[in-house]
Amino acid sequence: MIKRALAAGEMIRICRGQYCLSSRYRRRPVDSLVVAEHIVGPSYVSLESALAFHGWLPEAVEAVTSVCASRSREFRAPIGVFRFSRVPQKRLFEDVGRVDRADGQVAFIASPLKALADYVYVHRLDWRGIEPLVESLRIPIELAATIDPSGCGLLAANYRSRRVHRFLTGLAREMGTCQSH
Repeated sequence: MIKRALAAGEMIRICRGQYCLSSRYRRRPVDSLVVAEHIVGPSYVSLESALAFHGWLPEAVEAVTSVCASRSREFRAPIGVFRFSRVPQKRLFEDVGRVDRADGQVAFIASPLKALADYVYVHRLDWRGIEPLVESLRIPIELAATIDPSGCGLLAANYRSRRVHRFLTGLAREMGTCQSH
């Protein structure tokens, strides 16, 4: 039946074992933030997608970027591109919020600080403060200034990466006095 529905254009294949109804049979568009968790689990929306969700990025993002516990991979589907990056952590869902979406659906989305820490890890950046956030990611300075320095130390303890530790420690130092673990 699935093969027939796909051939008739009634369903869309997202990835192996994951499908959705085509647009003519849906009342609302597919929520890509909710779909991402169903493609690879456990995972949460992070990096550029989480920053855009929180209103921290001035431009649109081309793909839904998530962090997972398994290997990194990418899926291209008719409803969008989904990227998953493996980021080793002690607790995967530390500083990740549950966000209620349309129709009672739920998405797990990283806080802006966690999304930045994941970004530093995934892109192997040697950032040590607030300046790269404003210059490279073009995050408005007034939003970057809202980062709570005490959260930096708590979050740093969750990561094993020295780069992430240096970034969070440097950020906390610039934002105020904070000890990183």
